[in-house]
Amino acid sequence: MATLYVSPHPDDFRSLLALLAAEFSPTSRPRTITEDPPASLNARSRPTLVLGAGEGDSVLSGASAVAWYLASQGKRAGVDTKQQSLVWQWLSFADNELTPVSCAVVFPLMGVIAVDKKLQHSSRAELLRVLKVLNQALEPRTFLVGENVTLADMAVATAVLLPFKYALEPSDRKVLSNVTRWFTTCINQPQFLKVLGKITLCEKMVPVTLKTNAATEAKTANASPAADSADATANGPPKTEAQLKKDAKKKEKLEKFQQKKDTEAKKKTLPPTEKKAKPEKKELGVITYSVPTPPGEKKDVVSPLPDAYSPQYVEAAWYSWWEKQGFFKPEYGRKSISEPNPRGVFMMCIPPPNVTGSLHLGHALTNAIQDSLTRWHRMRGETTLWNPGCDHAGIATQVVVEKKLMRERGLSRHDLGRENFIEEIWKWKNEKGDRIYHQLKKLGSTLDWDRACFTMDTKLSYAVQEAFIRLHEDGVIYRSKRLVNWSCSLNSAISDIEVDKKELTGRTLLPVPGYKEKVEFGVLVSFAYKVDGSDEEVIVATTRIETMLGDTAVAVHPTDPRYQHLKGKMVLHPFCDRKMPIVFDDFVDISFGTGAVKITPAHDHNDYEVGERHNLAFINILDENGLLINVPPPFLGMKRFEARKSVLQALKDRGQFKEIKDNPMVVPVCSRSKDIVEPLLKPQWYVNCREMGKEAADSVREGRLKIIPDHHLKTWFNWLDNIRDWCISRQLWWGHRIPAYFVTVNDPSVKPGEDMDGHYWVSGRSEEEARNVAAKRFNVSADKIALRQDEDVLDTWFSSGIFPFSIFGWPNENQDLNVFYPGTLLETGHDILFFWVARMVMMGLKLTGKLPFKEVYLHAVVRDAHGRKMSKSLGNVIDPLDVITGISLEGLHAQLTDSNLDPVEVEKAKQGQKSDYPNGIPECGTDALRFALCAYTSQGRDINMDVNRILGYRHFCNKLWNAVKFAMKSLGDNFVPSEKAQLCGEESVSDRWILSRLSAAVGLCDAGFKSYDFPGITTAIYNFWLYELCDVYLESLKPVFSKAEEDEASQRRALVSRQSLYTCLEVGLRLLAPVMPFVTEELYQRLPRRRPQTDPPSISVTSYPDTEEFCWQSDEVNRDMEFVMTVIKTIRSLRSDYNLNKTRADCYLECTDSATASLVQQYSLQIQTLSHSQAIIPLTTNQPVPEGCAVAIASDRCTVNLMLKGLIDLEKEVAKLMTKKGDLEKQMEKLREKIAKSDYKEKVPTKVQEQDAEKLRQSQTELEKVTEAVDNFRKMMQPSP
Repeated sequence: MATLYVSPHPDDFRSLLALLAAEFSPTSRPRTITEDPPASLNARSRPTLVLGAGEGDSVLSGASAVAWYLASQGKRAGVDTKQQSLVWQWLSFADNELTPVSCAVVFPLMGVIAVDKKLQHSSRAELLRVLKVLNQALEPRTFLVGENVTLADMAVATAVLLPFKYALEPSDRKVLSNVTRWFTTCINQPQFLKVLGKITLCEKMVPVTLKTNAATEAKTANASPAADSADATANGPPKTEAQLKKDAKKKEKLEKFQQKKDTEAKKKTLPPTEKKAKPEKKELGVITYSVPTPPGEKKDVVSPLPDAYSPQYVEAAWYSWWEKQGFFKPEYGRKSISEPNPRGVFMMCIPPPNVTGSLHLGHALTNAIQDSLTRWHRMRGETTLWNPGCDHAGIATQVVVEKKLMRERGLSRHDLGRENFIEEIWKWKNEKGDRIYHQLKKLGSTLDWDRACFTMDTKLSYAVQEAFIRLHEDGVIYRSKRLVNWSCSLNSAISDIEVDKKELTGRTLLPVPGYKEKVEFGVLVSFAYKVDGSDEEVIVATTRIETMLGDTAVAVHPTDPRYQHLKGKMVLHPFCDRKMPIVFDDFVDISFGTGAVKITPAHDHNDYEVGERHNLAFINILDENGLLINVPPPFLGMKRFEARKSVLQALKDRGQFKEIKDNPMVVPVCSRSKDIVEPLLKPQWYVNCREMGKEAADSVREGRLKIIPDHHLKTWFNWLDNIRDWCISRQLWWGHRIPAYFVTVNDPSVKPGEDMDGHYWVSGRSEEEARNVAAKRFNVSADKIALRQDEDVLDTWFSSGIFPFSIFGWPNENQDLNVFYPGTLLETGHDILFFWVARMVMMGLKLTGKLPFKEVYLHAVVRDAHGRKMSKSLGNVIDPLDVITGISLEGLHAQLTDSNLDPVEVEKAKQGQKSDYPNGIPECGTDALRFALCAYTSQGRDINMDVNRILGYRHFCNKLWNAVKFAMKSLGDNFVPSEKAQLCGEESVSDRWILSRLSAAVGLCDAGFKSYDFPGITTAIYNFWLYELCDVYLESLKPVFSKAEEDEASQRRALVSRQSLYTCLEVGLRLLAPVMPFVTEELYQRLPRRRPQTDPPSISVTSYPDTEEFCWQSDEVNRDMEFVMTVIKTIRSLRSDYNLNKTRADCYLECTDSATASLVQQYSLQIQTLSHSQAIIPLTTNQPVPEGCAVAIASDRCTVNLMLKGLIDLEKEVAKLMTKKGDLEKQMEKLREKIAKSDYKEKVPTKVQEQDAEKLRQSQTELEKVTEAVDNFRKMMQPSP
């Protein structure tokens, strides 16, 4: 087993990094020792990892090497080469950029080094600069590399741990919002909490009082930014002279630290001075729309735009106007939906939400995707319909209304009777059932509400009846008595999807409705059956001992030698005179238990099949309420789980009980009632799915139906190729009553029928029709037929299965059915692929002869930021409306208090909320939520939803808002856009570049929508607006517009740029409109129109940009600008290196050829503007560079020379560089010593060797740069001749 030597100091971040990496590698976690490694290991510092048990084993020393090894073991160093490179890059960033400056800021506070206020101030500024780089990198990400914690996060988090604890005040953290959000997420991971404990963030930067031997240990943590110090052990070898000197320095520092503490203590005794009041934290702006606007009227777009983006302002009034204008209807803009549309038809029906439901993130994801697609198709000019609907949700609705009745009036449904109870449900539906529709409108869903359907409406109910009758007449629906999933609480069969599989590891007590005490599960009881006519016994075992009362056989394997002599024998039931055969069947597992199995055909699915094969008796021992029937006293009439105890005791009394032991098992639990599901024999209606399933599978195999992403194909085929018949009966009152009638014939020539005999069942659209069918079948007159309609209703999934055509009035021919069926697309979650999607395909093909849609797009499951399934008990369920409008932590807690969770779960959930949302959830708005959901929807992956990332997209909305406001101001009040977006030939290089990038974004969005690549769409739009339009183009336009009035040429340049800018704004908003409908409408309405008389009134019905119109992408322009941006970044980097924050310097660009010099000259205005330079002077190779410049290579074609002479303190800069040079030389010397060891290549892992070589190479490059800079500065310091 490996051994890890670490420092015990709580702030030794290097040791903490190693411990974190170990914690994330649970299978290879080393033994941890908090002391120095033995001298014999020749390890220089802690942490040290010994890969073995004795001396001579491989030894890794230093935080980076140890952490990389451990993280690799735990698969946290990157899943592929690209990720590993990124992780290494961040590890290097933590070591070389963050750690030195973090230590420089924090160590003086800890008393480790002397306080130099000037140095500390500059170090703090540098820390904030480095962290701003990190902040920008984290803006679109939850973690640094990939979607989970990697070594990159561990290394950078430990590097900023001390600043967050001691130096970064709330105002700093507010500026670094992305870093703070990421750091908080990291330190609340279970592994971080285990290593670091609960971290308290800094409130004010003050000196820190450390607990024990703080200075020494802190110094051990990091004596220099580049290397760990090596402390000798207390009982180690005699100290050298150098070590004695070092100890003296330590002692001196400790004395200074003590003096400082004494000074601080004296200060505390002085009377307190009045503290300045802290300024209040500036919250996200909330601006409301206050102009009186009647619902359906257009919003005021004349008043000036507010200073900042506010979702409440932006989202007000638009939806009702869109709806009233008819934009959501397929009839909009055309005389008739039947008229041919060369652009095609797009039809999609909503996965109908339950009428009882309320909006959750799954709905929000579904609707963000579906509405974006619908809006895109509509903007493409297609005849577009997104049809809304709601499901009657049989069981869920009945349970809700039953509880309401009992709570308010003390009545059960049986007290009211069927008709009155159904009336109560309709009353509830009319009062509460539209709630989810209002929530969908809040999300901006452009559904055609005039076509909204409810599965219990007359039109849909008729279609359900017709579907049943046709399938029954074809013999596809049949009557049979089989085992079903029975809920005793609901008194109904339930579908497989309504059964939760609760996994138990052993003995567990579970609550069961109707029982005061919890019931025992997860145990295996063994008992003996006596063999008839002998002294032998056969031992069997069961997890449901009460079912032995319904046993009718014992089964053994045909080849089991232990039981061959018992062929033809019987065993005796201990509680009645039942003799039960010993049957031989292949299903028995010889190796499990005694190899003998009790058989209860009426209460177990496997036993049912054994009973069928061996013609055994089927004895039902449970009634619909879970009470025992067909059993001898004293068990008769007992509740099933009370009988469990009684049967066990009775077996003990008879001496036939053998043992009871823990047994891992899966318990079926009803998701609606939380009751334990019982397999129960009931006569029910079934759909024969074999042929329909084959057709559905073949439609995909033959390419007529496409399922996206295709990794779902395997499960699709596996399920349909092995499909079982579908039980469609439900013993409820709310739902579509089955239009089937049991026939009694009042004629002695016709014998009475049995319930399970399908011959005595007829179906009909009315009782009269059914009577005529029966009379014809039994060849008697109609007056001799008595009918009894089945009391049951159909499974809710039956009506959902015909939803794509029942909503259009099938089976009656009409315009909607002809135009919109089959549909284009079905978009839904992959969790209902079989329960809904497959059944729609089967029933569509069977009843209409057509596939209900051409494509199926399946999105992933939404999880929380930590990858956990959303669960009320974890407190991580997010209501999308809370994200849209914002909610306090107290508000989140209140939602838990109002839920059905028990107090223990409520407290656990509150802790989860406090950890994830310490300040509640800020108001993000609908657009930001939709954009985030689309950005997350990578095909085939679950979605880890981080609310802080949604907030990041609200900030993107604000950036968009400010950019459009600035641009409109630059356009001016009298600006008139050209009638068509086109090039005039006078565009500047910046204009041509931004229009090229716009064309690229159009292409990416077009391809993204066509391939359902939503992250591709959002990334293209985000990058265009933020990094290309705002960061580059708008900045480069400022000097163009400021000089617009200087001369005629300048005016013309500005006019051309304004047209290019307008095109970018107008097209950029249209690109974004399907995903962010509210903010784009608000801004679009403020832009002038190209053709005011004929342009569409809303962005939602304008044309979506396409690549035919926007075909200005130029590889040459892109390449040139890429080169120019490299030059600009190099200049910016140099300016940062020399702290030229406000000072503008001349910049000489040394070019290798005349073509490059010409290019630099062409883009000189852009370079000057974006790099904040005084002047840009291109030079060719034969032109000398003036003295006094700092040098940096931008590319193999261009070297940047930044004039520093007269702008900076040369002596101070040289001193700083010499210190850095010394540190680098020490670091390199240490690395060379390590590499030069004789056993280095044999003992050190290849990966670490590569890392060492890369580190040495990087240090060498840096040293060369530093040396060059020192030489350069010294030249500047020399007096001119």
